[in-house]
Amino acid sequence: MRDIILIGAPMDSGKRRQGCLMGPDAYRTAGLTEALTNLGYRLRDWGNLTPAEHPQDDPAGRIYKHHETVGWTNRLWRAADEAMAKGLPIFLGGDHALSLGSVAGVNAYATRQNQPQFLLWLDAHTDYHTPETTDSGNLHGTPVGYVTGRKGFGGFPKIERPIPQENVCILGLRSVDVAEREAMQETEIAAYDMRAIDETGIAAPLAQFLAKVAKAKGALHVSLDVDFLDPMIAPAVGTTVPGGATIREAHLVMEMICDSGLMTSLDLVELNPFLDERGRTAQTMVDLAASALGRRVFDRPTRAFN
Repeated sequence: MRDIILIGAPMDSGKRRQGCLMGPDAYRTAGLTEALTNLGYRLRDWGNLTPAEHPQDDPAGRIYKHHETVGWTNRLWRAADEAMAKGLPIFLGGDHALSLGSVAGVNAYATRQNQPQFLLWLDAHTDYHTPETTDSGNLHGTPVGYVTGRKGFGGFPKIERPIPQENVCILGLRSVDVAEREAMQETEIAAYDMRAIDETGIAAPLAQFLAKVAKAKGALHVSLDVDFLDPMIAPAVGTTVPGGATIREAHLVMEMICDSGLMTSLDLVELNPFLDERGRTAQTMVDLAASALGRRVFDRPTRAFN
């Protein structure tokens, strides 16, 4: 059984609505360490990182905190690469811009191991923008574009071997702007919106993707955004989009990932405790992480929030 390495990334530089910097400690408070230790894992908590040194951002700049996000990317890239040699890293966010560094770092490690890297993106959004195409200027909408090699990431570290588009699967889409939709249509990324999931169920596309990872003997990074879930069950996110995955669908996804034995790294992102209700979103994310790492329904405790 691989060691679990917790890496906190209290970053809020990927978007303008603040609060995600409290996310890493909220996961710890919600019992993430205890949940995974009870499953038999040995945990090492590397604490909360800080961004690498970077130039000061222009408050009037079109791209929100570009330099700070580059600093975070550099720091997380190095931490991810190092952690992969020592265990299974879980990156505690922090907004989704942390995946610019976490995914690039695990991919760099896989490249040296001559192993193909795969990416499962559980999110309401494609996050396929670049700093040049984003209208909002928020860099949490760019990680998939970055790690698959889109141009327009000046200042960010260069990815020598981008993740092939066909090695990426996005589940749970509900909010895709026109520019992203047009760009995505030109790719080989497997992308499933909630209508597709409603029509076929969530298990079928996931099983197909996991079989592809297994056949290639690939490394699998899973990036779980709070907004993958319906906001009725996970309100603590600044990008709420109605109609997300149910708690049953989300646990099924995580249990299928666990059954596959393929996951090599994990992001838990976009938790904004300032928007939570008695910690229930943090607890839900902890429970989903536990499902991905071996907890089953008979092990799941009853929770009370009143």
